[in-house]
Amino acid sequence: MEIPFTVITNTVQETEQIGSALADDLLENSRLPRFIALYGDLGVGKTAFVRGFTQKIAPRTGVRSPTFTLVNEYRGGIIPVFHFDMYRITGEDDLYSIGFDDYLATNAFCLAEWCENIPFAVPDRHLSVIIRKSDSARPDQRFIEITVHPDGKGDAGTC
Repeated sequence: MEIPFTVITNTVQETEQIGSALADDLLENSRLPRFIALYGDLGVGKTAFVRGFTQKIAPRTGVRSPTFTLVNEYRGGIIPVFHFDMYRITGEDDLYSIGFDDYLATNAFCLAEWCENIPFAVPDRHLSVIIRKSDSARPDQRFIEITVHPDGKGDAGTC
């Protein structure tokens, strides 16, 4: 896929396929950021996107929402994948308590849902994935926009 990239999906499986295609791109191009910031309302398909991404990297991994654990680690594949849920994060102390900076210092892929809650912590160098419902008459249809943010004032992490 060429980034920036926009697409409309009509099923959960298509949303997963877009996540998988992004994983392919990141595996092929090491210059792309490894931190993926996901944005979107509750139930819009962020975890489905992560499931598709992670199945490409660690095929035998069962992806689930890290809502109550804050981070799920998937280490059974090519490169570790760390999947964050920032829904309940209220400040830097919460991030510190889960070792967020330690995760960023690795060479893993970091995918974080609810980045609207942590604008202060998203690395300057990242990919943003915005997912939103596109048609109220079609409950599974989603608009997905992927943008690369290749640099900034400084790189806040390796991911």
